[in-house]
Amino acid sequence: MTVTMDLGNALGLLGVGFCFASFVMKRMVSLRVLALASNVCFIAYGLVESLLPSIVLNTALLPVNARRLWEITKLSKEIARATQDSPVSQWLLPHMSRRSFKAGEVLFRKGEVADRLVYVASGELRMPETGGRIGPGELIGEIGLFSPDRTRTQTIVCETDGELYQMTDEMIFQLYYQHPKLGFYLMRLVAARLIADVRRQQVQAAAA
Repeated sequence: MTVTMDLGNALGLLGVGFCFASFVMKRMVSLRVLALASNVCFIAYGLVESLLPSIVLNTALLPVNARRLWEITKLSKEIARATQDSPVSQWLLPHMSRRSFKAGEVLFRKGEVADRLVYVASGELRMPETGGRIGPGELIGEIGLFSPDRTRTQTIVCETDGELYQMTDEMIFQLYYQHPKLGFYLMRLVAARLIADVRRQQVQAAAA
């Protein structure tokens, strides 16, 4: 049996190769680039061989992969510019959902399952166990997300009305998978929070 390697077959095999390679990629940017290349090859293959299903499927997938590549590239640039002093609102808030809260509302209870990260946009919160205060511009909830038992370490009560932005743990891990530098940023936040807690305890012990 003789197989003729014409233009259609060559394009089809290229599409298969790019598609297979995309499945073994660990980096999301490389995955989407290979997926785009596969879509282009399969569209061309469909045109040469007059295969409408291949044209329709890959024409639909092409803008999806292009948009995902754009989103990942944009996020990567934003996170790459982020430092410990850069406002979280510049690069994390676009991926969070906004909601308001009322005075007296309990945002977290100590011991509850930690399933979201919260950024305080306005208003004031307090921590009954320690007497600490949380104001606008602060990111909270990260310690519980990364603790071994995934539970809240403090109760958070809304002292005033205000607004917050929140992100689920699933979204955080998805963003982390797309760009590991986000993990280092969150690690710095966790470390800074733990150091602040230790210093507060030392001050309280010295004053006692």
